[in-house]
Amino acid sequence: MPSRIRTIVQRLTYHRSTRLTSEGLQFLFFTLAIGIAAINTGNNLLYLMLSMMLSIILVSGIASEYCLRRLEFHRHLPDLIFANELATATLVVKNRRSRLPGFSLSLFDVCDGQDVDRELVIRELPPGASKLLSYPLVSARRGRLRMDGVRVSTSFPFGLFLKKAYYPLEGEAVVCPEIKPLADEVLRDLLAAGQEHTAHRKGYGSDLYNLRLYQAGDDSRAIHWVTTARTSKLTVRETEAESQRRASIYLSLLAPDSFDTEFEEAVAYTASLVHHLAVRGYHLQLTTGSSRSSFGQGDAHLLDLLRMLALCERRAPHADRKSVTDRSLEPPDLDDSGALIVVRPWRGAEVPSAAVPALLVDPETFLGAAHAM
Repeated sequence: MPSRIRTIVQRLTYHRSTRLTSEGLQFLFFTLAIGIAAINTGNNLLYLMLSMMLSIILVSGIASEYCLRRLEFHRHLPDLIFANELATATLVVKNRRSRLPGFSLSLFDVCDGQDVDRELVIRELPPGASKLLSYPLVSARRGRLRMDGVRVSTSFPFGLFLKKAYYPLEGEAVVCPEIKPLADEVLRDLLAAGQEHTAHRKGYGSDLYNLRLYQAGDDSRAIHWVTTARTSKLTVRETEAESQRRASIYLSLLAPDSFDTEFEEAVAYTASLVHHLAVRGYHLQLTTGSSRSSFGQGDAHLLDLLRMLALCERRAPHADRKSVTDRSLEPPDLDDSGALIVVRPWRGAEVPSAAVPALLVDPETFLGAAHAM
């Protein structure tokens, strides 16, 4: 029975709570002293002071309660944010009362039952008015960022009580892994692997595909003047179609519990790798556990891959996986025109079989100085 009563009280106080401030506690002690003096002496002036002080306490409770009533909230979170990077969230507050304004309102985000102070303060909110508040949002970890609601507090009008009200307002955003620059030696290895498995095809790009003699109708801007001067023959430069570069990236999700830090670093490294190759125009495919994307290119496809990495979860190597479809060991959808890159957070993880050579990235690669700032 005591635990049940405690649960009921916690539920009631979760939506509404009142706490005495230090000034309010002093005011109550002073009121008590005035009351005792009035009873002992029978002095009418002391009774008048006591009634005035009791009235102040009553008015303070009623006014603060009305400030917290009939508020309406709307929150907007970015669909995709990056870990340890600044994003902007907005909160709209509307006073649905037709006559009474709100004063000295402090707003807090409620995440996992904890109040998060965003330093949002509204000095005055007139009746029927709305106010848009923007605030910075930073998440230290990838995954889903969930907001449960908004808590409003006020000490209006005299600062004797701090009253709080809870308004349920669910919100969710996906936090992608932090994108970090890759070290020079890592970039050289990736570019070497990409050149070995690039589909060399003439097209629009920046890399050299072929040199040939000038023909009528060729663009004069494509003339390779160094070769022309050396051979005394007008030579043009043909570029390689960058859109034909393909790479399949595998991230193993298998790692013991003690390798949680290594797993998070592997996810961040994979996100940096995906971002780097996408910027260079690669067609990318990503496999994480039971999730496998199609080959694609462009900003929309890049965001889909980063969302996959944001939501992937580590699995113990000896856990029961009968009900889990693991595609990380299936052969990739690659031919001779693609590169295969495998990222392992744990050396004991198996490597997928493939017809093309794989560039294997072990923990030593991304736990050292691989992420050079």
